[in-house]
Amino acid sequence: MTPTTTRTALIALGAVGAAGAAAAVWGTSVERFLFTVRTHTVAILPPGAPAIRVLHLSDLHMAPWQRAKQRWVAGLGDLRPDLIVNTGDNLGHPEGLDGVRAALSAFGGIPGVFVHGSNDVHAPAPRNPFRYFTGPSKRHVREERIDTDALDRFLRDDLGWRDLNNAASSIDVAGLRVDAFGVDDAHRHWDDLAALPPLREAQRTAGVADLTLGVTHAPYRRVLDVFDDLGADAIFAGHTHGGQVRIPFAKNALVANCDIPLDQARGLSAWTHHGRTVPLNVSAGLGQSIYAPVRFGCRPEASLLTLVPAPDSSQAAATG
Repeated sequence: MTPTTTRTALIALGAVGAAGAAAAVWGTSVERFLFTVRTHTVAILPPGAPAIRVLHLSDLHMAPWQRAKQRWVAGLGDLRPDLIVNTGDNLGHPEGLDGVRAALSAFGGIPGVFVHGSNDVHAPAPRNPFRYFTGPSKRHVREERIDTDALDRFLRDDLGWRDLNNAASSIDVAGLRVDAFGVDDAHRHWDDLAALPPLREAQRTAGVADLTLGVTHAPYRRVLDVFDDLGADAIFAGHTHGGQVRIPFAKNALVANCDIPLDQARGLSAWTHHGRTVPLNVSAGLGQSIYAPVRFGCRPEASLLTLVPAPDSSQAAATG
């Protein structure tokens, strides 16, 4: 190798190293704090129904020191949502509940529904990030329990939200009857899909809903298929973090930590099963594990979906 070739190779290697270092600094020190609101309009309501605004929050992974995130989430009350859908992993630290209270207390009195992610039950633990490329993560043998009951009391009793962990409920939202059903974290196989059909039948006997929602933390195909079969007009999920580290402008996530297609690991898309298609919103979430504090090409987000009447009662349209 000539001196010129060696010098060129060293310059190229240095440039690659500098770019990698810059990306690491951006992902750990800048982008993970660039909270954003992703907006969509979804035409699924009955003709003549008033538009309703649904704020989808997911994966706060809250630690007590994350004051900027707490303030930003609390400020989302200015969006004046009619309904909150919370798809779990609110806690990211054994002492994260105070931060969750600071973030979510602004939504007290607004109708809401919630399900658990595994970090609402167990504290996070260090993981090898490269293992996500081999498939969904596995549980640790030893896991520290978090005070899930205290979290649920806050969400259910203080905020007035409905607990949809393997359950169903009906709520009034801006004068519309909304039926909602959900499951506990499918990533941990805590979902009990068999419990939902009887609950759905009980809801049907009380009258016809204007809107039916399916809510899950982890968007596994088995869950999405059953939700579609049970008549959900829209499905909400989180868990994927949108891939958390993405190639900028690429359509697909690199990983999803579940079996959802990688091009549906973030944002609004459509889920089809047995010939029936419904909108599916997968939130990239607002946080990440304290042991993997990075975002790249995937800003932390909340979603605001404005639901409006469908142009034709036989076919719902979704745009975003």
